[in-house]
Amino acid sequence: MTGNLLLVVVATALLFDFTNGFHDSANAIATSISTRALRPGVALGMAAVANVLGALISTEVASTLGKGIVEPAAVTQVVVLSALVGAVIWNLITWYYGIPSSSSHALIGGLVGAVLSAASGNDVKWHGILDKVVVPTVTSPLIGLIVGALLATALYWTFRRARPTTAGNGFRKAQTVSAALMAFSHGSNDAQKTMGVISLALLAAGRIDHFFVPLWVKLASAVAMGLGTFSGGKRIIRTLGMKLVKLQPIDGFAAETAASAVLLGTAHLGFPVSTTHVITSSIMGVGATKRLSAVKWGVTFNILLAWLLTLPMAAAIAAVVYKLIAVL
Repeated sequence: MTGNLLLVVVATALLFDFTNGFHDSANAIATSISTRALRPGVALGMAAVANVLGALISTEVASTLGKGIVEPAAVTQVVVLSALVGAVIWNLITWYYGIPSSSSHALIGGLVGAVLSAASGNDVKWHGILDKVVVPTVTSPLIGLIVGALLATALYWTFRRARPTTAGNGFRKAQTVSAALMAFSHGSNDAQKTMGVISLALLAAGRIDHFFVPLWVKLASAVAMGLGTFSGGKRIIRTLGMKLVKLQPIDGFAAETAASAVLLGTAHLGFPVSTTHVITSSIMGVGATKRLSAVKWGVTFNILLAWLLTLPMAAAIAAVVYKLIAVL
């Protein structure tokens, strides 16, 4: 029975990773598609490959999720399963409405909610959540916004005398590189969360005697995210690439490059930040350098609302799922 439950948990974790891929594929390629730097099929294929490569570079974020959010002793396979189901449900809700919410925070919220339902608040590492989740959640989008604005301003000034057609063509080509870097940084951050959760389930099932990420978990998580990315997420691509700010190739390059720099830095430090938050704020920063009215603040408000709701809603759904499973 334990073995069968573990298989269900691992399969659900990979399903979450798949939904993370198609939900967050917009993070990497929305700007490149909206500026016509890349065709959708080419962009999705490139992003899928880069996501897989990024997912394999380290396990710092996986370790944070596996050891820094809740007490490993409080985690059972049912807790992990409930957390994953809560995260998947919230991902599907926000995807349906085209809202670029955070898959990372959905998973963290789900894990916290399931542990609260199964054990107690003492088993949640609130200081770890504050230091590793809340503070980076507040600061990383602000950094993305500022870096995006500064980089866009520097590029506008540097190429102010260039012919618009020449500059546009050049930055469309440059976006191939910046979009690939964005997808790579997305993989280095987001796929690791699934690795951490699967490793927690293996530890709870006694299949490993201490927390670490086995090679097969790395490969399975990377491939699942890559496949999800390739399947695309057109609803969210439209929101980020077309509804938030009207982007030119130079804008897309600036936003992708700024967001990638922030994400690679946070992944190195082991902070499970949201790629969605960082790229969205970078796009807003780039748009605001033109004029504040260039940013569609009504769309922005909906995105911010989803950001605020993701942790508590995913936690609530996971808590309910745990209770339902416990009854069964």
